Formats: sequence, C-alpha cells, structure tokens
Amino acid sequence: MSFRRKIKKYQETPINHQMVMEMLSEYNRPNDKISELLKSGELLSIRRGLYIPGSELDLPTPDLFLIANHLRGPSYISVESALSYWEMIPERVYETSSVTIKTSKNYSTPVGRFTYQHLSAPYYSFGIKSIRLTPQQTIMIASQEKALCDKIILTQGVLLRSIRQTMDFLLEDMRIDEDTLQQLNTSTIQSWIDDAPKKSSLQMLVKTLERL
Repeated sequence: MSFRRKIKKYQETPINHQMVMEMLSEYNRPNDKISELLKSGELLSIRRGLYIPGSELDLPTPDLFLIANHLRGPSYISVESALSYWEMIPERVYETSSVTIKTSKNYSTPVGRFTYQHLSAPYYSFGIKSIRLTPQQTIMIASQEKALCDKIILTQGVLLRSIRQTMDFLLEDMRIDEDTLQQLNTSTIQSWIDDAPKKSSLQMLVKTLERL
C-alpha cells in the first residue's frame, strides 16, 4: 500500500513520529524513508516528531487551530485568534495564538507562526470550548468571555481602573462592537475572578459590561 493511501485516513490530523513509523513498518530503515518523504514534499515537519501531509500528496491538511492544539499541549486557542474566530474583532490575525499550562513558547513553522502564553490552573481550565470544525477535526478554543479575559490578563500594561478606561479599551483599542459586548455572560466571568490573575481588572470588566 502506498504511503499516500496510508496517511489519507489521518489527513486532517497532525501525525506523530510513532504513527509514521508504523505506516513505514515494512521498511528496514523507516527513519531513512521519513527523510526521503520530507525531501520529496510528501511529508511536512511542523516540529520535531510532528508531521502533516506534504503538498506533493495533494491531500487536505489539518486546520491551523488543530495544529496549534497538537503543537504544544495541553493548550487552547485564545486571545486574538479566538476573538477573531468569534468575530469579536475586525482585524485579520496573522499568527495563531494559544494559551498553555506549560511555559510560554513560540514556533515558526512551514505553515505559519504559533505563539503560546502561560496561564496557571485552575484559571487555565475555565471557559474552554470543544468545537467540531469537520467530522475529523475538533479543536479546543476559548469561549468569547474567556478569550477577552485572557487578552486583558496577558496584555502587558493593561490595568482596568475605571469604566471609562475599560470602555476605551474595549471599543477603541480592541474595536469590539457594543452589541457583542452586551451578549457576554458577566456571571460566568464573575465566577472565574477568585482564581484569576488581574482580579481587579476583570472585576472592572464585569462592572463595565453590566452598565451597557
């Protein structure tokens, strides 16, 4: 069976080294075959030990959000990437941003740049949604409320001290539509605050949203 036929059933999922080795088990030197596949463009290395089908195979590739979940885990899509996904901000996002319970790290890969910022438990685990993009692809992404809270927490220098300042941050800096803000669940955000960094800023966020 050809490598293309073997990898096709994993075409929408990043594949680890062990899985590729199993696909190439009939070869005496499977690592040499992996090198050959990488050179021919049939296999693409995202990082050491993690692959997706290469362009030469002409197969669908995993969504960037799913790649991000696998590239450094546990992690979930957040901040600008999640805010853009939920259509809360108008800007196009040129890198995939995630939050991880591990240390912060950045990756420059053949399919794009991926950034990871650290947040500690238990706050880390709040507000993560599982979204099915296709029958084969399910991603972990921050809810609208969590993505906004993460953005406030992880943006250096952002300390929300008044309703006016918070409104300027949300409407002018972030360019979030007021109607969108009115739909956010303030009770959910409030339930996270005791375990969250920047408690006073999140409390001011809740107070501001409740005034809308």
